[in-house]
Amino acid sequence: MIYLNTSIERISGIGPILQKRLKNLGIKTVNDFLYYFPARYEDFSNLIPVSEIKINEVCTIQGKILDIKNIKTWKRKMFLTNAIIEDKTGAIKAVWFNQPFLTKTFKTGDTAFFSGKVVSGKNGIYLSNPIYEKYYNDSDILIHTGRLVPVYPETKGIYSRWIRAMVKFLLTQLKGRIPEAVPEKIIKENNFLPIEEALWQIHFPESLEKAKMSKIKFSFEEIFFIQLFVLRERAKLAQEKAIETPINIDLIKRFVDFLPFKLTDAQKKCAWQILKDLEKPRPMNRLLEGDVGSGKTVVAAIAALNMAKAKHQVAFMAPTEILAKQHFNEVAKLVVNFNLNIGLLTGKSDKFYSKKLKNSAIEISRKKILEKSLNCEIDILIGTHALIQDKVKFGNLGLVVLDEQHRFGVKQRAKLCKGAYNKTGQKTIPHLLSMTATPIPRTLALTIYGDLDLSIIDQLPKGRKKIITKVISHLERKKAYDFIKKEVKKGRQAFVICPRIEANNNSQQFGPELTAEGFPIPNFQSNSKLQAQNYKQNINEIFNPWSEAKAVKEEYKKLSEQIFPDLKVGMLHGKMAGKEKERIMKDFSTYGRSPEGRKNKIDILVSTSVIEVGVDIPNATVMMIEGADRFGLAQLHQFRGRVGRSKYQSYCFLFTDSPSKNTRSRLRALIDCENGFALAEKDLEIRGPGDFIGVKQWGLPDMMMNSLKDLGLVQKTKEAAKETLISDPQLKKYPLLQARLRSFREKIHLE
Repeated sequence: MIYLNTSIERISGIGPILQKRLKNLGIKTVNDFLYYFPARYEDFSNLIPVSEIKINEVCTIQGKILDIKNIKTWKRKMFLTNAIIEDKTGAIKAVWFNQPFLTKTFKTGDTAFFSGKVVSGKNGIYLSNPIYEKYYNDSDILIHTGRLVPVYPETKGIYSRWIRAMVKFLLTQLKGRIPEAVPEKIIKENNFLPIEEALWQIHFPESLEKAKMSKIKFSFEEIFFIQLFVLRERAKLAQEKAIETPINIDLIKRFVDFLPFKLTDAQKKCAWQILKDLEKPRPMNRLLEGDVGSGKTVVAAIAALNMAKAKHQVAFMAPTEILAKQHFNEVAKLVVNFNLNIGLLTGKSDKFYSKKLKNSAIEISRKKILEKSLNCEIDILIGTHALIQDKVKFGNLGLVVLDEQHRFGVKQRAKLCKGAYNKTGQKTIPHLLSMTATPIPRTLALTIYGDLDLSIIDQLPKGRKKIITKVISHLERKKAYDFIKKEVKKGRQAFVICPRIEANNNSQQFGPELTAEGFPIPNFQSNSKLQAQNYKQNINEIFNPWSEAKAVKEEYKKLSEQIFPDLKVGMLHGKMAGKEKERIMKDFSTYGRSPEGRKNKIDILVSTSVIEVGVDIPNATVMMIEGADRFGLAQLHQFRGRVGRSKYQSYCFLFTDSPSKNTRSRLRALIDCENGFALAEKDLEIRGPGDFIGVKQWGLPDMMMNSLKDLGLVQKTKEAAKETLISDPQLKKYPLLQARLRSFREKIHLE
């Protein structure tokens, strides 16, 4: 017998090849299959007699096959399958392209339903490439024709027709045995359809209204589970013990007095919120979010200093080696007057900044770094993923700081924050401060990040000028190059960002931007794959220059040899060795102070997105982004934030050759939105939550992802989750809810 948790391996007709393809779609069990919802519906509900058909109309007819045969067209090298279909009112021809197997599927005299568009050709009118469904008796449920027909996200070898048949089979097998996980009280209060009816109506709806009702139910259900999960995680963390660290007011005042700049009010407020959390006996779980250049690092340094001076260690993890080294140098400068030992641990470089060596950094062995960390001889250890290696141990870890926390997997974060036993045998969990320059829209803050306390730096340091942002077409390219040259002659520097490291001639040239927006693929039926393929190929041949992404290596060669032969052009990408990347960044950070005595070691740096986060070059005033349409708005905003970090006027040029109006409109949003918070809401509106920090790992269907934009729905689910947990904190009355939450935990890899 089939159950919801039955593995797809145990379903008849699903062999090893199909199993692998289904798993690529996230389908591992019967439950996964039933929750694999349609992306859209084809309306084939217009069932009419042959005598009433009209040209260019999409309709469904029920008829008998009078004749069916294949014809090979030598000119186009394809098969045409022609059939004559008759009902009581007349007959019409149906034509299929490259489906010769249909002469074996149908025999003369077979009765079936046929859905498709009626077109007119030189030999009269006919049904073009109709979807078909054999008809046996009146009790049959039509799923391919004669109704609103579900169309699913597909992959090679897994098409909508097969998915429909399998879903129908599973729903029939499970009739009367699909339990409702959501509490009955919530179902009644919201007038939701019962679970079994909702599943039938979302896959095979009687009307668009019924499909909509089902979508609302399942969107509520999934967000409700997220809210329950997040609230329980928050409650669970509140039961853990952490090191209570009092605020050292005199210490913090001295630190602020030594700073060469004034903290903004937002920085002061966030620092205070963090310090107050560190005083509590439960672990802090706070996210510090702020626009690029808003000064998150100095706020984190205040927390780290307070913790370190209380004799507890701090781990500071960054996603890249470049950023880890930058934090190492910056934090060392910020706390230079406070006699702290600071270590750097990356995959290929280990350094130690010692109060005993006149505040200078020295290279030491990995073994010594590990010994010092275990013996509490390092106050702040900064590094990359190397910090979570099994060999890395802390003697007394009190605080973990994660920069750009979404770059780390949940397991990696959990490993660093797993806690340890103190001398009294009590287990303590380190406080966690996450940082991000990608502001979180309100709806996501209420759901996905609901277990985090938020601190927001919504001010930039005084004196910063607005970055002038422009979308540049290929016709204006020379003008942009001339402008960059003028800026360099003034003593300034420029970034050039490319989507790829090197050209990939084997890659698929037809980009998603053209497919989805620029030149939409016609709605070919799923059994006309060849037509769609030929269409794509023709578009590629015409628009190939637009679909080829710029590559760093080629662009570096072109700019250094042809465009700017008199300037110093450097290159940076992720595949370079650590020491080479460090040298390049050091050279780019070395610049003169006047146009006459300009001593820039690198004037223009051609790079991939490796510089997206945290890289600080105050002298850089131009950010030029090739293929800007290939990046998300949040990522483009991060790039833009690499300039405009000084008194000089800065510029961001967005290069795109895409003809898509949607692309241009999306890039215009970057011009209209001056800060990341407004841009985050716009990005959510345009792209949906799936592209936001850390959200994809939750594995939600697109339909439910889009529901995360609905503030009203999100607030309603949060209230329902709170009420449920207040009445039953352990969910003892709801075993199905417990099971769903366990499954959810496994899905996002928290264990």
